[in-house]
Amino acid sequence: MGALLAAFVLGCAGSASAVSPVSFGPTPPHNPYVGPDGTATMHGDAGSSDTTPLAGPGVGTLSSSRTALASACPTILVGADGYPVALCTPIFGQVPTVHLLDPDDGSSLTTLKLTKGSLLGGVYAYIDHQDRLVVADGSRSLLRIGHHRDAEGDWSLRVDRSLSLASVIPQDDAVTGLAPDWDGRVWFATGGGLVGTADDTTGAVKALSLPAGERVANSISTAPEGTAVTTTHATYLLTAKAGAPEILWRTAYDRGSARKPGLLSWGSGSTPTFFGPARGTEYVAVVDNADTAANLKVYRTADGSDVCSVPVLRAANGPGSENSPVGIGRSVFVAGTYGYPYPAVPEGAGTSVPASADFAGGLSRVDVRADGTGCGLVWDNALRSAAVPKLSTADGRLHTVVRDPLIPGTKGTSLLDPYRYVQIDPDSGQVTRSTKVGVGSLYDTLQMAGTIAPDGAYLQGTVTGVLRITAQ
Repeated sequence: MGALLAAFVLGCAGSASAVSPVSFGPTPPHNPYVGPDGTATMHGDAGSSDTTPLAGPGVGTLSSSRTALASACPTILVGADGYPVALCTPIFGQVPTVHLLDPDDGSSLTTLKLTKGSLLGGVYAYIDHQDRLVVADGSRSLLRIGHHRDAEGDWSLRVDRSLSLASVIPQDDAVTGLAPDWDGRVWFATGGGLVGTADDTTGAVKALSLPAGERVANSISTAPEGTAVTTTHATYLLTAKAGAPEILWRTAYDRGSARKPGLLSWGSGSTPTFFGPARGTEYVAVVDNADTAANLKVYRTADGSDVCSVPVLRAANGPGSENSPVGIGRSVFVAGTYGYPYPAVPEGAGTSVPASADFAGGLSRVDVRADGTGCGLVWDNALRSAAVPKLSTADGRLHTVVRDPLIPGTKGTSLLDPYRYVQIDPDSGQVTRSTKVGVGSLYDTLQMAGTIAPDGAYLQGTVTGVLRITAQ
């Protein structure tokens, strides 16, 4: 997932060279109940590929601006009308708040407060095919929030449709992830290990309890083949039988002996990623939590059988990732978060072992063999990404924000660390362009996901608001 907002509770510009569009292969098919691919979900699309068909900041001098919202903003989405919608949690009061942003300068046009719930609840959301934000709030209600403009030109946000999920979700539980399937049902998963479906046209809500002790700490992904859910113990593929969730397969992974520093749960930190060379959904990828290494796990979507298990993030010596992998064609990119200094972790996450560590970072590329019989590590580096990277198929670059050490050459972190927006060549893993976006904790991107807007601006949530990086 991009590391959750729950964790926060409580440069020189270069010139861009011409690049060719990425030709790795197809992205997951467009879900007709989701807004534009690349901008409608935290991870780009319903399959959580973390790819986008939009080009990022182009040729020209890079510059950045910050919209100060006194809030951590892990979710920034854009519908077909081009207006960004941010789901944020204020530092004071911690009441989830929706912001409609001006696409020209990133300023907040209007807001709507939601019912406060658990720290993990209300982080994940998506934009539907009618430009409405779909989210579950603290009242255990599924909301569709539209933005509307009156005759005077003033904007407002309001709940256009609401459906209670309280009939299946206990009061002490909350939705952590949700996504629609190809029939328009909204699938959801809760921290307590429930997986359910909701139809807010008929009012039908159905749920299935996963095995006791399994929690869901990240979001979920959908493809025509089914809904992928990764718990703190295993990855599942489910489908709906008469509208009710049914497990097609379950594959356990090595969850290790404890939570690691830089992860927010004891288990995989991945929202499962659909990818593949023919349909864009032949495989599902997650990263495990094995004690001595972080392994990329690739499964066949059809039956859950293993394609490969490849150690990643070895160059950085950081065996852990809280982020969803980037997947396209036969290629997967994994960014490491081991040791990332989150201000807090969710209740019940458990003590990390060791108690703390330097932020290792790391970025790895793994390719599935053409015949699907295994995988190989293509490259591996120690780049310290502080956000979930996004791969643009339009400009052929990975886009992210990195956290540099205050003292070059050291491995620690501080409240005065500098942050840089970077573009990375996916063929080599090398940074091709960068610009400093700020210094200090106000600019902490907290392993949250960035979004490339239709105008090429890179929008990135921080612990205090939203960064907007552009080229002029």
